[in-house]
Amino acid sequence: MASHTDDSHPGTAGPADPAAARARLLTDPGPGGRARRAELSARTDDWLSALFASAGAPAGTAVVAVGGYGRGELSPRSDLDVLLLHEGRLDPALPERLWYPVWDSGAALDHAVRTPAEARAVAAADLKAQLGLLDARHVAGDPALTAALRSTVLADWRAGAAGRLPELRELGRERAERHGELSFLLEPDLKEAKGGLRDVVALDAIAASWLADAPREGLDAAALRLADVRDALHLVTGRATERLALQDQDQVAERLGVLDADTLLRQVYEAARTVAYASDVTWRAVDRVLAARAGRGRRPHRRGFPFAGPFGGASGAARRGAGAVARGAVERRPLAEGVVEQDGEAVLAQGARPASDPVLPLRAAAAAAQNGLTVSHATVRRLAAECRPLPVPWPDEAREQLVTLLGAGEACLPVWEALEAEGLITRLLPDWERVRCRPQRNAVHRWTVDRHLVETAVRAAAMTRRVARPDLLLVAALLHDLGKGWPGDHSEAGEVIVRDVAARMGFDPESVETLAVLVRHHLTLVDTATRRDPDDPATVEAVTKVVTTLPRLELLRALTEADALATGPAAWSGWRASLVDGLAARAAARLAGDAASGPEPAAAPTAEQERLAVEAARTGGPALSLLAQTGADTSGTEPMGVRLLLAVPDRPGLLGTVAGVLALHRLAVRSAGLRELDPIGAGPVLLLSWTVAAEFGELPEAARLRADLRRALDGSLDVARRLAERDAAAPRRRGIPTPPPVVAVAPPVASANATVLEVRAHDAPGLLHRIGRALDGAGVRVRTAHVSTLGADVVDAFYLTDAAGRPLSARRAGEVAAAVRAALG
Repeated sequence: MASHTDDSHPGTAGPADPAAARARLLTDPGPGGRARRAELSARTDDWLSALFASAGAPAGTAVVAVGGYGRGELSPRSDLDVLLLHEGRLDPALPERLWYPVWDSGAALDHAVRTPAEARAVAAADLKAQLGLLDARHVAGDPALTAALRSTVLADWRAGAAGRLPELRELGRERAERHGELSFLLEPDLKEAKGGLRDVVALDAIAASWLADAPREGLDAAALRLADVRDALHLVTGRATERLALQDQDQVAERLGVLDADTLLRQVYEAARTVAYASDVTWRAVDRVLAARAGRGRRPHRRGFPFAGPFGGASGAARRGAGAVARGAVERRPLAEGVVEQDGEAVLAQGARPASDPVLPLRAAAAAAQNGLTVSHATVRRLAAECRPLPVPWPDEAREQLVTLLGAGEACLPVWEALEAEGLITRLLPDWERVRCRPQRNAVHRWTVDRHLVETAVRAAAMTRRVARPDLLLVAALLHDLGKGWPGDHSEAGEVIVRDVAARMGFDPESVETLAVLVRHHLTLVDTATRRDPDDPATVEAVTKVVTTLPRLELLRALTEADALATGPAAWSGWRASLVDGLAARAAARLAGDAASGPEPAAAPTAEQERLAVEAARTGGPALSLLAQTGADTSGTEPMGVRLLLAVPDRPGLLGTVAGVLALHRLAVRSAGLRELDPIGAGPVLLLSWTVAAEFGELPEAARLRADLRRALDGSLDVARRLAERDAAAPRRRGIPTPPPVVAVAPPVASANATVLEVRAHDAPGLLHRIGRALDGAGVRVRTAHVSTLGADVVDAFYLTDAAGRPLSARRAGEVAAAVRAALG
């Protein structure tokens, strides 16, 4: 690098002292940024070059800047990472003549004296030393010596990348464990925390390996922002600190011309999220490359054809299992309509149409999360670029897919981060922008507002078996603190916001009201339980007047715990839980007197239902009708599901048999109802009303579905065997942990004429078939059934009697519940 010794002191003539020029720059209150860091590096070069010249260094020596100094990114209090490189013997006094003036100036110096061979050996043994040398830059002396070292180090790095990159990744994980995630810390370490400047260096090192590169959009601006904040922190504190402490944030914000400390933190958090997401994407790419290299090493292939061709025959696909599609050497397994799994990520299927499928981002996200995957970076970018906004109100599928995404628990987090990185979350929920990256200056809170909301949904996903409306629990968890982006009481503001958001999502008025109550009063239970006398009737009344119904009380109790657990360790304890449980139990007892004593009376059968029932009673066989339902797309005729009406003379095993046929046709049951009719007085006819959706978007032919239903009912189609064969051939996916199913017998007050069996479980292909077979095997009659699928969860109620039409005894009901529980695993 050329020397900058032509700079002059103000008011004097002649060359300036390089050390003085550097010292003056360190105290200059002028603007910072990349230009300041480059200028500081250049002045340091001048200084070291002058010292090198005055030290009488012989030929075959060079001063080399490494690390941040090598990159030309010196912050005001950064260490000077310097290597004195030499060939052959070296005067032992030469390093002292170089280093002592630096030490005397007060600058922090990290130095080494080595030959090229020694430098190479140290790099091979010490990853951190090798990373520093990747940024080696010539300062003074023999430039050929520096160039040779740099070339050798880069060649070694690329040759050994397969071994060194996993080591680099482990270093990053250890740093994240020690220092946390920069995006959520009130006093973040700008350098060491996840998403900080160390991760930027790691991304550059990966790029230098030529194995992968980070998504560059926004990354340079994010790195610049973090570096600018660090510069301002050094200048404000006068220390080489990387931690943005609370007491320094106002001054740092002022120096950077930022409105206030909260605005500063939001900018830091946004930059850190960009870096962290780029790191996640890049490391996944590294994993794929290294796995492919390892696979090629184990699996020989013909020269010139490293991958199988697209026309390699059906036998290979068959061996991989049903639904696996070979694309080169890569398997693409269907996950949902328009979404497949490839290389451990969810990507778009070849036939996907983002421009005409506004639900696709949520469908891809939900499918990825439920299978323990994330959505690939290229896919998220394509979805952001091509998908139209959702219509208002949202289609039912969009709402269900959001609930399914949230219901994945921990697996939701990386998917949510991927959507947020490309702006898809604020497109779905415009109110999200006000809470995005918003800090919470409260020692109890460990997350920013937006991450707290997602964490609350993650906690709530483990509680979905406690409530009759898991969809409302998950959505309330996601939205309960949206009011923190507005002035005033955040609960009151949040109620106003959630009414609008829930209506736009397409919830019915009663559900909108429930969500509004949950958001407005999400602190009521814990505040009342810890501040009021639990034995005072007015305390219980304060809660019952708010929730009004038992289902809402269940939801509020679960939301209270999820909110506290997501806040931090200090927000929830055994003592608080016991107080809340005691208050909730008293409120439930008060509300139980108003609970319904049975199901709501069924609506009168429609003309179509009566026609089918009469036909079934007269013929003694099944009568059915199919009606395709359409959803919102550009044409308005996109098939989204099927309404199936089926009337059959009463017989054992009907529910499980029909559910099995639907599962064979890859139709997912969204809702189902079963009731008895006796249209002509010839005996009961069971009327089943189903709403089903095609698992991968392809509806079956009506004639084929009818034929299979008839064959299953007359016994010529063994549904259970066919499902077992298909399951055995299907590829095994890792999936995600889910709460265990809950099978419970409702209290006798639930119905005077039947025993009510409640089932709450994670949805899965053939689930209703397994329940129906278990009930049939137990020898009970299903008089009425109400089946609902809410996102990824099912909430079912079966009204059971014995063969004589009487409710089951307590012992018998317990046996039936155990049989269903065993069938669900």
